[in-house]
Amino acid sequence: MSSPRMSLAHYTRLWLASARYSLVRTMMFRADFIMWSLVELFWMGVNLLLIAVVYRHTDSIAGWGPWEMTVIVGTSMLVQRLLMGFFWTNLFEMGRNVRSGHFDFFMAQPGNPLFMISTRKIDLDGFLNAPLALAVVAYAVHRLGLQPSGWQMAAYALFVGCGLAIHYATLLLIISLVFWLQSAKGIEGGYFGVNEFSRLPREALRGVAAVIFVYALPVIVVTNVPARTLLHGVELVPTLWLVGAAALWLTIAITVFNRGIRRYASASS
Repeated sequence: MSSPRMSLAHYTRLWLASARYSLVRTMMFRADFIMWSLVELFWMGVNLLLIAVVYRHTDSIAGWGPWEMTVIVGTSMLVQRLLMGFFWTNLFEMGRNVRSGHFDFFMAQPGNPLFMISTRKIDLDGFLNAPLALAVVAYAVHRLGLQPSGWQMAAYALFVGCGLAIHYATLLLIISLVFWLQSAKGIEGGYFGVNEFSRLPREALRGVAAVIFVYALPVIVVTNVPARTLLHGVELVPTLWLVGAAALWLTIAITVFNRGIRRYASASS
Protein backbone atom coordinates (compact mmCIF):
# COMPACT_ATOMS: atom_id res chain seq x y z
CA MET A 1 0.00 0.00 0.00
CA SER A 2 1.38 3.42 -0.98
CA SER A 3 1.95 6.08 1.62
CA PRO A 4 -0.28 9.17 1.75
CA ARG A 5 2.59 11.24 0.35
CA MET A 6 3.05 8.87 -2.62
CA SER A 7 -0.71 8.78 -3.14
CA LEU A 8 -0.88 12.56 -3.21
CA ALA A 9 2.01 12.69 -5.66
CA HIS A 10 0.27 10.12 -7.84
CA TYR A 11 -2.94 12.15 -8.00
CA THR A 12 -0.97 15.34 -8.61
CA ARG A 13 0.71 13.75 -11.62
CA LEU A 14 -2.67 12.59 -12.92
CA TRP A 15 -4.10 16.10 -12.56
CA LEU A 16 -1.10 17.68 -14.29
CA ALA A 17 -1.43 15.19 -17.14
CA SER A 18 -5.11 16.17 -17.50
CA ALA A 19 -4.14 19.85 -17.46
CA ARG A 20 -1.57 19.31 -20.23
CA TYR A 21 -4.11 17.37 -22.28
CA SER A 22 -6.67 20.17 -21.84
CA LEU A 23 -4.13 22.81 -22.91
CA VAL A 24 -3.16 20.88 -26.03
CA ARG A 25 -6.82 20.26 -26.89
CA THR A 26 -7.65 23.95 -26.43
CA MET A 27 -4.82 25.00 -28.74
CA MET A 28 -6.14 22.59 -31.38
CA PHE A 29 -9.53 24.32 -31.29
CA ARG A 30 -8.50 27.93 -30.70
CA ALA A 31 -11.50 29.43 -32.49
CA ASP A 32 -13.86 27.52 -30.18
CA PHE A 33 -11.86 28.67 -27.15
CA ILE A 34 -11.99 32.32 -28.23
CA MET A 35 -15.72 32.14 -29.00
CA TRP A 36 -16.66 30.67 -25.61
CA SER A 37 -14.36 33.09 -23.81
CA LEU A 38 -16.16 35.98 -25.48
CA VAL A 39 -19.54 34.47 -24.63
CA GLU A 40 -18.53 34.24 -20.96
CA LEU A 41 -17.21 37.81 -21.08
CA PHE A 42 -20.46 39.04 -22.63
CA TRP A 43 -22.49 37.30 -19.90
CA MET A 44 -20.37 38.94 -17.22
CA GLY A 45 -20.96 42.31 -18.88
CA VAL A 46 -24.72 41.72 -18.90
CA ASN A 47 -24.71 41.04 -15.15
CA LEU A 48 -22.80 44.24 -14.43
CA LEU A 49 -25.01 46.25 -16.78
CA LEU A 50 -28.06 44.95 -14.94
CA ILE A 51 -26.71 46.42 -11.70
CA ALA A 52 -26.27 49.80 -13.37
CA VAL A 53 -29.81 49.71 -14.75
CA VAL A 54 -31.39 48.69 -11.44
CA TYR A 55 -29.57 51.36 -9.44
CA ARG A 56 -30.65 54.08 -11.81
CA HIS A 57 -34.08 53.65 -10.22
CA THR A 58 -33.13 53.05 -6.58
CA ASP A 59 -30.35 53.93 -4.17
CA SER A 60 -30.41 50.73 -2.17
CA ILE A 61 -31.61 47.13 -2.27
CA ALA A 62 -32.12 45.70 1.21
CA GLY A 63 -29.49 48.15 2.47
CA TRP A 64 -26.93 47.29 -0.23
CA GLY A 65 -25.65 50.05 -2.49
CA PRO A 66 -24.48 49.60 -6.11
CA TRP A 67 -20.82 48.91 -5.35
CA GLU A 68 -21.67 46.58 -2.49
CA MET A 69 -23.98 44.71 -4.87
CA THR A 70 -21.13 44.60 -7.38
CA VAL A 71 -19.00 42.80 -4.78
CA ILE A 72 -21.71 40.13 -4.47
CA VAL A 73 -22.19 39.75 -8.23
CA GLY A 74 -18.43 39.71 -8.84
CA THR A 75 -18.02 37.00 -6.20
CA SER A 76 -20.82 34.99 -7.80
CA MET A 77 -19.13 35.28 -11.19
CA LEU A 78 -15.77 34.26 -9.71
CA VAL A 79 -17.18 31.10 -8.14
CA GLN A 80 -19.01 30.23 -11.35
CA ARG A 81 -15.93 30.75 -13.52
CA LEU A 82 -13.89 28.47 -11.25
CA LEU A 83 -16.67 25.88 -11.36
CA MET A 84 -16.77 26.09 -15.14
CA GLY A 85 -13.01 25.80 -15.38
CA PHE A 86 -12.51 22.86 -13.05
CA PHE A 87 -15.64 20.73 -12.95
CA TRP A 88 -18.54 21.73 -15.20
CA THR A 89 -17.76 19.74 -18.34
CA ASN A 90 -16.52 16.74 -16.38
CA LEU A 91 -19.68 16.36 -14.30
CA PHE A 92 -22.09 16.84 -17.17
CA GLU A 93 -20.18 14.33 -19.28
CA MET A 94 -20.51 11.86 -16.42
CA GLY A 95 -24.26 11.69 -16.96
CA ARG A 96 -23.81 10.92 -20.66
CA ASN A 97 -21.12 8.34 -19.93
CA VAL A 98 -23.32 6.48 -17.44
CA ARG A 99 -26.21 6.35 -19.91
CA SER A 100 -23.97 5.20 -22.78
CA GLY A 101 -21.95 2.67 -20.75
CA HIS A 102 -18.67 4.54 -21.31
CA PHE A 103 -18.46 5.00 -17.55
CA ASP A 104 -16.65 1.64 -17.47
CA PHE A 105 -13.59 3.51 -18.75
CA PHE A 106 -13.40 5.52 -15.51
CA MET A 107 -14.02 2.48 -13.36
CA ALA A 108 -10.91 0.88 -14.88
CA GLN A 109 -8.66 3.91 -14.35
CA PRO A 110 -5.74 3.80 -11.84
CA GLY A 111 -7.34 6.10 -9.30
CA ASN A 112 -10.44 7.01 -7.37
CA PRO A 113 -13.39 7.15 -9.84
CA LEU A 114 -14.66 10.46 -8.45
CA PHE A 115 -11.24 12.07 -8.84
CA MET A 116 -10.83 10.70 -12.36
CA ILE A 117 -14.27 11.93 -13.39
CA SER A 118 -13.91 15.37 -11.81
CA THR A 119 -10.47 16.23 -13.20
CA ARG A 120 -10.38 14.67 -16.66
CA LYS A 121 -10.79 18.00 -18.46
CA ILE A 122 -10.10 21.63 -17.64
CA ASP A 123 -11.96 24.39 -19.49
CA LEU A 124 -9.50 27.22 -19.95
CA ASP A 125 -12.15 29.70 -21.10
CA GLY A 126 -13.60 29.61 -17.59
CA PHE A 127 -10.22 30.36 -16.07
CA LEU A 128 -9.60 33.17 -18.53
CA ASN A 129 -12.50 35.18 -17.11
CA ALA A 130 -11.89 34.29 -13.44
CA PRO A 131 -9.24 37.05 -13.04
CA LEU A 132 -11.68 39.50 -14.63
CA ALA A 133 -14.34 38.58 -12.07
CA LEU A 134 -11.79 39.05 -9.29
CA ALA A 135 -10.84 42.41 -10.81
CA VAL A 136 -14.51 43.45 -10.68
CA VAL A 137 -14.58 42.64 -6.95
CA ALA A 138 -11.33 44.52 -6.34
CA TYR A 139 -12.54 47.58 -8.24
CA ALA A 140 -15.84 47.65 -6.33
CA VAL A 141 -13.98 47.42 -3.01
CA HIS A 142 -11.74 50.29 -4.16
CA ARG A 143 -14.75 52.44 -5.09
CA LEU A 144 -16.13 51.85 -1.62
CA GLY A 145 -12.89 53.21 -0.16
CA LEU A 146 -12.13 50.00 1.71
CA GLN A 147 -8.73 48.47 2.39
CA PRO A 148 -9.25 44.83 3.42
CA SER A 149 -6.55 43.37 5.63
CA GLY A 150 -4.50 40.35 4.66
CA TRP A 151 -6.62 38.28 7.03
CA GLN A 152 -9.81 39.42 5.30
CA MET A 153 -8.43 38.57 1.87
CA ALA A 154 -7.26 35.15 3.06
CA ALA A 155 -10.69 34.50 4.57
CA TYR A 156 -12.31 35.66 1.31
CA ALA A 157 -10.23 33.13 -0.65
CA LEU A 158 -11.19 30.38 1.80
CA PHE A 159 -14.89 31.24 1.55
CA VAL A 160 -14.76 31.31 -2.24
CA GLY A 161 -13.27 27.82 -2.01
CA CYS A 162 -16.15 26.76 0.25
CA GLY A 163 -18.61 28.21 -2.24
CA LEU A 164 -16.93 26.29 -5.05
CA ALA A 165 -17.21 23.11 -2.95
CA ILE A 166 -20.95 23.69 -2.43
CA HIS A 167 -21.56 24.25 -6.14
CA TYR A 168 -19.49 21.19 -7.01
CA ALA A 169 -21.36 19.07 -4.48
CA THR A 170 -24.72 20.32 -5.77
CA LEU A 171 -23.87 19.40 -9.34
CA LEU A 172 -22.37 16.07 -8.32
CA LEU A 173 -25.50 15.22 -6.34
CA ILE A 174 -27.79 16.13 -9.24
CA ILE A 175 -25.76 14.29 -11.87
CA SER A 176 -25.38 11.22 -9.65
CA LEU A 177 -29.13 10.70 -9.88
CA VAL A 178 -28.46 9.34 -13.37
CA PHE A 179 -27.42 6.07 -11.71
CA TRP A 180 -31.10 5.61 -10.79
CA LEU A 181 -32.86 7.65 -13.47
CA GLN A 182 -32.69 7.18 -17.21
CA SER A 183 -31.93 10.85 -17.64
CA ALA A 184 -31.24 13.77 -15.30
CA LYS A 185 -31.46 16.50 -17.94
CA GLY A 186 -34.55 18.15 -16.51
CA ILE A 187 -32.99 18.25 -13.06
CA GLU A 188 -29.70 19.61 -14.42
CA GLY A 189 -31.50 22.59 -15.94
CA GLY A 190 -32.84 23.56 -12.53
CA TYR A 191 -29.32 24.36 -11.39
CA PHE A 192 -29.24 27.51 -13.51
CA GLY A 193 -32.47 28.87 -12.08
CA VAL A 194 -31.46 28.23 -8.48
CA ASN A 195 -28.05 29.80 -9.03
CA GLU A 196 -29.62 33.13 -10.00
CA PHE A 197 -30.45 33.69 -6.32
CA SER A 198 -26.73 33.75 -5.46
CA ARG A 199 -26.57 37.33 -6.80
CA LEU A 200 -28.99 38.62 -4.18
CA PRO A 201 -28.16 39.95 -0.71
CA ARG A 202 -29.32 37.84 2.21
CA GLU A 203 -31.51 40.66 3.51
CA ALA A 204 -33.58 40.69 0.30
CA LEU A 205 -35.14 37.30 1.06
CA ARG A 206 -37.96 36.73 3.50
CA GLY A 207 -40.11 33.85 4.67
CA VAL A 208 -40.11 30.66 2.64
CA ALA A 209 -37.57 32.01 0.11
CA ALA A 210 -35.08 32.63 2.92
CA VAL A 211 -35.56 29.12 4.31
CA ILE A 212 -35.04 27.52 0.90
CA PHE A 213 -32.13 29.54 -0.47
CA VAL A 214 -30.26 30.27 2.75
CA TYR A 215 -30.69 27.07 4.74
CA ALA A 216 -31.98 24.23 2.55
CA LEU A 217 -30.01 25.25 -0.57
CA PRO A 218 -27.28 27.61 0.66
CA VAL A 219 -26.77 29.47 -2.62
CA ILE A 220 -27.08 32.82 -0.83
CA VAL A 221 -24.33 32.19 1.73
CA VAL A 222 -21.98 31.09 -1.07
CA THR A 223 -21.67 34.71 -2.21
CA ASN A 224 -22.89 36.75 0.77
CA VAL A 225 -20.37 35.44 3.30
CA PRO A 226 -17.27 36.19 1.14
CA ALA A 227 -18.70 39.58 0.14
CA ARG A 228 -19.51 40.57 3.72
CA THR A 229 -16.01 39.50 4.76
CA LEU A 230 -14.49 42.10 2.44
CA LEU A 231 -17.06 44.73 3.41
CA HIS A 232 -17.39 44.20 7.17
CA GLY A 233 -14.72 41.73 8.26
CA VAL A 234 -14.92 38.09 9.31
CA GLU A 235 -18.14 37.18 11.15
CA LEU A 236 -18.14 34.03 13.25
CA VAL A 237 -21.68 32.67 12.72
CA PRO A 238 -21.76 33.09 8.89
CA THR A 239 -18.26 31.60 8.72
CA LEU A 240 -19.29 28.49 10.65
CA TRP A 241 -22.45 28.20 8.58
CA LEU A 242 -20.60 28.37 5.23
CA VAL A 243 -17.83 25.96 6.23
CA GLY A 244 -20.36 23.57 7.78
CA ALA A 245 -22.61 23.74 4.70
CA ALA A 246 -19.66 22.96 2.43
CA ALA A 247 -18.67 19.94 4.52
CA LEU A 248 -22.28 18.70 4.74
CA TRP A 249 -23.05 19.03 1.04
CA LEU A 250 -19.79 17.37 0.04
CA THR A 251 -20.51 14.48 2.41
CA ILE A 252 -24.03 14.00 1.02
CA ALA A 253 -22.93 14.26 -2.61
CA ILE A 254 -20.01 11.85 -2.24
CA THR A 255 -22.20 9.38 -0.35
CA VAL A 256 -24.84 9.42 -3.10
CA PHE A 257 -22.15 9.11 -5.78
CA ASN A 258 -20.53 6.11 -4.06
CA ARG A 259 -23.90 4.37 -3.73
CA GLY A 260 -24.50 5.05 -7.40
CA ILE A 261 -21.09 3.56 -8.21
CA ARG A 262 -22.00 0.37 -6.36
CA ARG A 263 -25.33 0.18 -8.18
CA TYR A 264 -23.63 0.72 -11.54
CA ALA A 265 -20.96 -1.89 -10.84
CA SER A 266 -23.62 -4.40 -9.76
CA ALA A 267 -25.67 -3.77 -12.91
CA SER A 268 -22.58 -4.02 -15.14
CA SER A 269 -21.56 -7.34 -13.68
